[in-house]
Amino acid sequence: MATVQPLEGFEAQEFEHDGIRRQVFHGGTGPAVIVIHEVPGITPLVAAFARRVIDQGYSVRMPSLFGTPGKAMSVPYVIKSLTGACVAREFNALALDRTPVITGWLRALAAEAHEECGGPGVGAIGMCFTGGFALGMMVDERMLAPVLSQPSVPFPLGKKRKAAVGISDEDFERVKARARQGGCVLGMRFTNDPAVAPERFETLRRELGNAFIGIEIDSSKGNPHGISRMAHSVVTEHFVDEAEHPTFVAMERVLSFFDERLKN
Repeated sequence: MATVQPLEGFEAQEFEHDGIRRQVFHGGTGPAVIVIHEVPGITPLVAAFARRVIDQGYSVRMPSLFGTPGKAMSVPYVIKSLTGACVAREFNALALDRTPVITGWLRALAAEAHEECGGPGVGAIGMCFTGGFALGMMVDERMLAPVLSQPSVPFPLGKKRKAAVGISDEDFERVKARARQGGCVLGMRFTNDPAVAPERFETLRRELGNAFIGIEIDSSKGNPHGISRMAHSVVTEHFVDEAEHPTFVAMERVLSFFDERLKN
């Protein structure tokens, strides 16, 4: 049986906005969902997640922001990609209350995808380093289904950064206004994950109220599902494709969230 290559079936195109040019992988039909990969890049498991979204009836846009598309994860690869991303001006990884420059590019990509695919709006999921990007995209009214999967930036160094959500105060006010108007945000994290402090989700719950759906998966010592205390990536590296497993339940909730918001 032939092995399916990680990006087989996706069409690669270039997208440029405001001086930033990136490769974007397209696949599927239906309302648009932007799948924003984690560090180190579009790994085979990120592509596998994108295929689940396609199979659910969506048109995926998967931009390559750093790394080598299709390359498998490894520790040296993670270190190299993370180092590059941290110093790139597009990501503002070390900033406390500043929306990353790349978010404007992602909003433009989502706007184009909505125009091409139709539907009531667009969904997006950010992961790890890019987890908060989907929140910043919610400033645009076309973003109806933002998902924050283990949002790790700003890095939780100190009390303020642990509680920060990774966008400017001005943009967060706009997100809160949209939440009051019926907008909704879904977030996921493992409880023992040091990269995503519980204070970050506490901020989202306090500021967004019932408009924030928080999924926190028990990864404490002795948890009933044997989830590693080092678990981090909910829908990729640490996803377990077994019914009743907490990560499988979380995956199903992400897909149903897209359905609720984008297939009305």
